[in-house]
Amino acid sequence: MNDDSNARPSEAHPHFMRQALVQADAGAALGEVPVGAVVVKGGQIVATAHNRRQLDADPTGHAELIAMRAAARALGDWRLEGCTVYVTLEPCPMCAGAMVLSRIERCVFGCTDPKGGFLGTLADLSAFPGLNHRFEVVDGVLADECSAKLKEFFRALRSR
Repeated sequence: MNDDSNARPSEAHPHFMRQALVQADAGAALGEVPVGAVVVKGGQIVATAHNRRQLDADPTGHAELIAMRAAARALGDWRLEGCTVYVTLEPCPMCAGAMVLSRIERCVFGCTDPKGGFLGTLADLSAFPGLNHRFEVVDGVLADECSAKLKEFFRALRSR
């Protein structure tokens, strides 16, 4: 079910976050930190991704950045106006900056990141006064599920 075009955005948030969680599982199965992202425009998923930092030996291999690149290719424009990025973990400064630069409409995330979150926890790039674009942030969507997935991954990693 990719079409929630008749639903209000807040009603669609859990649906799309569940799709991001599916991506997080796919990444975890490959040994990546389980972060997943989905880009939605007009109620349709236009791109999905999971972390690929380890797989690609790429420090920029964050789920939301990869999903945004794929969305730009799919839409034929680097401007992601009208797009919402759903991501299971609060974006870091790099990803939040890319959201500003790509002109997304909204970012919806699951759990906060006390060590690197830049959409409200450590700072908030979505509303930074000196930048030329601002976007809406919705936090806490399926936060417990998103947080549990990360905690379980790191618990298993430490036990190895």
